[in-house]
Amino acid sequence: MTPFMAELIGTMLLVLLGDGVVANVLLNDTKGNNSGWIVITTGWALAVFVGITVAGPYSGAHLNPAVTIGLAIAGKFPWESVPLYISAQMLGAFIGAFLVWLMYYDHFQRTNNPGSVLAVFCTGPAVRNYASNIASEIIGAFVLVFVVFYVTKGEIEPTKTIVGLGSVGALPVAFLVWVIGLSLGGTTGYAINPARDLGPRIMHAILPIKSKGTSDWAYAWIPVFGPIIGAAIAALIYMQLR
Repeated sequence: MTPFMAELIGTMLLVLLGDGVVANVLLNDTKGNNSGWIVITTGWALAVFVGITVAGPYSGAHLNPAVTIGLAIAGKFPWESVPLYISAQMLGAFIGAFLVWLMYYDHFQRTNNPGSVLAVFCTGPAVRNYASNIASEIIGAFVLVFVVFYVTKGEIEPTKTIVGLGSVGALPVAFLVWVIGLSLGGTTGYAINPARDLGPRIMHAILPIKSKGTSDWAYAWIPVFGPIIGAAIAALIYMQLR
């Protein structure tokens, strides 16, 4: 389990479970059809928990190019490793999206709404206004990365003895993603992760999906550049406060 494999598998699990919960809610004739936004945000938060649990001990579980770039800007991650991590994250997102299509194949066949099909794979705006849409992604990613800088290991005062939480240590980031979805996700669907959006969007374009419409490439730059800008701002402010 190298850092590359950890990021690939962790991101694959993230997208498999995250896009999977959207498929369960939006596609026709599933057990979870129309179960709503709370189910989607909870599923994504737990998907983050699963991805971090697997990848954390080996790569730090970035699972997100914006997080990788933000940590590099803040001097907490070597720049020379950034391309390796982002490549692994993109490949993991491809595989995760493919598995969601395979898992829900029968339900894709029964769903005739191209918008619902696309939403399984990637995000889109509730109100299409590119200026406010990118602002939403910047703010959401800023909150994600800024708070990640302050997630610390538990310790016993005054000895500073580290209290190892094991896999439970992934919970703070899972809760963070959950509250971002609940509070800030209503505008654009809170991509906050370029790989999570771009990888599955490419798979949507490639896969032979019934009733598939456009992959909405006119919007695709927003969930890529918005999170990166938000992460960069978070890193710069963190460095000043530090």
